[in-house]
This record gives sequence, structure tokens and C-alpha cells, in this order.
Amino acid sequence: MSTDQTISPTAAPPQPAWARLRRHPFAPLLVLLAATFMFVLDFFIVNVALPAVQTDLSASSGAIEWVVAGYGLTLAVGLVTAGRLGDRYGRRRMFALGLALFTLASAACGVAPDATTLVIARLAQGLSAALLSPQVLSIVGVTYDGEARLKALSAYGLVMGLAAVGGQLIGGALVQLDVLGLDWRACFLINVPIGLAALALTPSLVPESRAAGASRPDLAGTVLLTAGLTAIVLPLVEGRQHDWPAWTWLSLAAAPLLLGAFVAHQRWLSRRGGAPLVPPALFRARAVSAGLGTQLALWCGQASFFLVLALYLQQGRGLDALDAGLVFTVLAATYLLASLRAPALTMRFGRALPGVGALTLVAGHAALALALAAGGTHVALVGLLPGLLLVGAGMGLCITPLVTTVLSTVEPASAGATSGLLSTMQQVGGAVGVAVIGVVFFGSAVHGAGHAFELSELLLAGLALVTAALSRLLPRAAGAAGARQPRA
Repeated sequence: MSTDQTISPTAAPPQPAWARLRRHPFAPLLVLLAATFMFVLDFFIVNVALPAVQTDLSASSGAIEWVVAGYGLTLAVGLVTAGRLGDRYGRRRMFALGLALFTLASAACGVAPDATTLVIARLAQGLSAALLSPQVLSIVGVTYDGEARLKALSAYGLVMGLAAVGGQLIGGALVQLDVLGLDWRACFLINVPIGLAALALTPSLVPESRAAGASRPDLAGTVLLTAGLTAIVLPLVEGRQHDWPAWTWLSLAAAPLLLGAFVAHQRWLSRRGGAPLVPPALFRARAVSAGLGTQLALWCGQASFFLVLALYLQQGRGLDALDAGLVFTVLAATYLLASLRAPALTMRFGRALPGVGALTLVAGHAALALALAAGGTHVALVGLLPGLLLVGAGMGLCITPLVTTVLSTVEPASAGATSGLLSTMQQVGGAVGVAVIGVVFFGSAVHGAGHAFELSELLLAGLALVTAALSRLLPRAAGAAGARQPRA
């Protein structure tokens, strides 16, 4: 971007092979994608390891929910502020700091002696992922132009998809193979050598950059947003197991007040000419407001589905972690196939495609619920195949097309802020969805994991139907506009 200042890293004269690597235009991308793969993988890799974690650490169901939801929550509330920190203090600097903290937090997760320590380490993982995540797209935006940027963004999207759909299988393999006797701990400790290698290469391969005239972070807005989201997620995760004490209802009642104060603060800061965490002017665009609502509903279902499916397969059916991970490859296959076709379909059908994808999700969740209703907890796995295939295809037709449809209708100057808000809503939806669906699943698990999974699937089908309805509010956009790429 024209307002950015790029600072080339300096180093001693390298060896010839190293010099060739450093001169390769996509050398920085290798480091950025390694970090991206790690922080996306860590949201999903834990799902098949949760039963082993619960047994080994004698963890409560609330602690298990926090292992998933806590990571998404701290990642969500830190994204926008972290992007501002990178603009102001240097994107490579903040990327390296986030990567170092993420590696340290992963090690802490891997050696956690109890559930409380693991949850705290997961919260730290989420915050450090928030610090490095927005820097990736920002660095791509100032490092590459034209066709090179399109290639870099395509690689970024592919790595994110592979990390998400492959996380269950990788986690299952690590737990089942019991690498070095580490059991579930290997799912976290695998990040340490990868993180250290990427961190060592960052100063030499990743250029430094910062935005000219970057504003101070909106700390008050960050505190209000964090408090408001925590006031929602905390009682939903903890309330059921404590029989819904008074503080849970007080917390839920305080949440809209805190979020209202956040909105008021953003408007006040904007009127004073400041730099609010979320610029209020963005919400006057129908694409943004409708897109954020659709994104929230979509991701409330995605993360929670992976969680309850993993628990059903292992606790309800007695599958080991590897076999459970292999079941996930069914929906992974159709997800990847649909994702590969999604760009061309988005160009042709525009806003209709996310709606079709959401209705496909409805059909998939309904098919799973019907299979369980007909066959009980131990319905033959082949009976789950139609539902899993449909859910995977629905995900592939929703996730990227929704973002593309929204970004195709906003001005280029607003694309970066809008993509940041969509990422934030993705993480908020994941955290809230895990908390809400967790209440249903764990609350009904006394009648069996199959019954709990069936009820969860019915709720997820309803949530996907809401997603389809909200997608109809998206503005119509010319297909060709969908090719526009967001600037970091």
C-alpha cells in the first residue's frame, strides 16, 4: 500500500544456497504459512484428543469446553487490536513476538499438570495467535503485488483449509501412535520445533513494514469488547455444571450493557476524530452488517460441530482417536472438493452460493440426526456417511464464498478492516457456538452420547437455516467483483 514503509532486513553475506533462498520472492511466504498452519490447526487438532485429556487430567466438562472455546475467545478479541499494533510498531516485530509466545504457550499446554493450567495456557495460545494472525495478511499485502499477491492469497487460503480439515486426522494419529509416550500432549508439543524453526527464519526472510501515521490502539474499546464477550461465554460454559447460580444470570444480563458501552465508545471516539477499534461507518454498508451476522451464525455451528462429533465418536461409540480422525476425512474430502469449485461458482452465482451452502449444511445435519434417531447410538458408520458428505460440501460452499461475496461489495479502502471484522466474527462465533452447543450436548449426555449428539445436530440444523436466511440479506454483487482481493 502506498502509505506503508517497507524496511528490508539486513544480514551478513550469506552462503550461496542461502542467498538463493533469500532472493526467492516467495521465501517470506514459507514462514508466514508455517505460522498460519499452526494457529489454525490448534483450533481443531484438540477435538479428537479431548477424551484423553479429560481422562488424564480428570477434567470437568466445563474445562473441556474452555480448552476449545477459550482459544477462540482470546483469539477473537485480540485480532483487531493486534493488527493496529503491527501497523504502529512493525508487522514483522509483532509477528515474531506472537510466534514466540505461541510456541511458548504450546509448550505450556503440552506439559500442563492439570486442567486449570491447560485452560490458562490455551487462553495464552489464543492471545498469541491473535498477535501473529493479522500480521500475515498485512505482510502479504505490502510484500506482493498483482499476480504474485493472488498466488500468495490462494496459498494462504489453501493452507487454512488443510489445517482445519486435517486437524482431526493429525490429532488422532498423534494420540493413537502415542509418539514418545506423550499421548495427547503431542498435539501441542508438535508446535514447538515448527515454531522455533519459523522464528529462526523470520528475521532473515520476512521484511519489516509499518503503516505511516498509524494511530494508537483503542485500549478502552478492547477492554469493553473483551468484557462483553467474556460475560456471554463464561456463564454459558460454567453455568450448567454449577446449576446456574445467580452470578451466571447477572453476567448474561451485563453482557448487552458492556457491548452497548463498547458501541457508544466507538461512536464517541469516531466523532472526536480518533481511531476506534471498529469504525462505526463500516456498519452503514449493508454488505458488512449482513455479512457479519451471517458469518457469526455460520461459525457458531462449525467449531461446535467438530467438538460434538469428536466426543460422540469416541465417548459414544468407543472409537480410538485415529479411527475418529479417519471419520473426519469423509467430510474433509467433500469440503476440499467444494472449496476448489467455490471460486468459479461464486463468480457465477454471487450471494446465492453461501445460501445454497447453508441449506446443504441443513440437509447434512438433519441427515445425521435422522440416522441417529433411526439407528440409535451405535448406528452403522455407513449410515452417517450421507450427512457427513453433505456437511463437508456445505462448509466448502459457505466459508470462502461468504467472505468473497462481502468483500466484493465494499470499497478497496475498507477491505482490510472488513476482512478483520469477518475474522473476528469467525472466532467469536466459534467460541459462543461451542459454549451454547456444549450446554445442550453435556446437559443431555446423561441419556447417552448418541442422544446428546442427535439433539446437537437438530440445533445445528436450525442454526444453518438461520445462516441461509441471513445470507439473503447480502447485497447482490456482480460476479466479476468477487475477484477483488482485500488489501492488508
